[in-house]
Amino acid sequence: MARVKLAYPKIPNSKNAPLGKCVAFEKYDGTNLHWVWESELGWYAFGTRRDRFDLDDRGIAEFHAAHPGLEAATDLFFQDFARSLEAIFRENPLYGCPEIMVFTEFFGPHSFAGMHKPDDPKQLILLDVQTDIGMVDPQQFIRDFSGVNIARVIYVGKLTGKFIDDVRAGKYDVAEGVVCKGSNASGVWMAKIKTHAYMKRLQQAFKDDWQNYWE
Repeated sequence: MARVKLAYPKIPNSKNAPLGKCVAFEKYDGTNLHWVWESELGWYAFGTRRDRFDLDDRGIAEFHAAHPGLEAATDLFFQDFARSLEAIFRENPLYGCPEIMVFTEFFGPHSFAGMHKPDDPKQLILLDVQTDIGMVDPQQFIRDFSGVNIARVIYVGKLTGKFIDDVRAGKYDVAEGVVCKGSNASGVWMAKIKTHAYMKRLQQAFKDDWQNYWE
């Protein structure tokens, strides 16, 4: 295992987000995992946001020991993503860089605040793909990766105060909230919006510490 710089960026809230065109994807309440592909080695490493393991038998065993509750993740990745994503990378010239990192969310139907129920059936959802020039634009991401299990698209349009209020009020069918993504001269930007109902769940579960799990 190796400690790594934060593999997936911390997503800010919508306070300072650009009020422009975006795609809002469902935000899932689980554990963020990254997977690393190299053009010659194939899939060779994986981990959480803060650590990385070799994607071989020894590394997988070390990952299981370090992260009890996440044991199903590697099997799910090889079953549902590894071959399909590699085919896209090799066939599409946009992904002709030596190394690519993909990000998934691991969760079950009763996962909450990053904690998972042992008996829940688990799944992985593809959140983002990062090449040597940064995160793939959200519209490009949908075009290229909609054939695999990507995060559900909730809204495409302008990020407005009304949309933010509607998400918080529960007018969209999401349990936790959404992540809005757009692009500008600096690259892909992201902003998260959580529902008031999710806030109440956090307050009930964590009392005075609930804000540690909020935005």
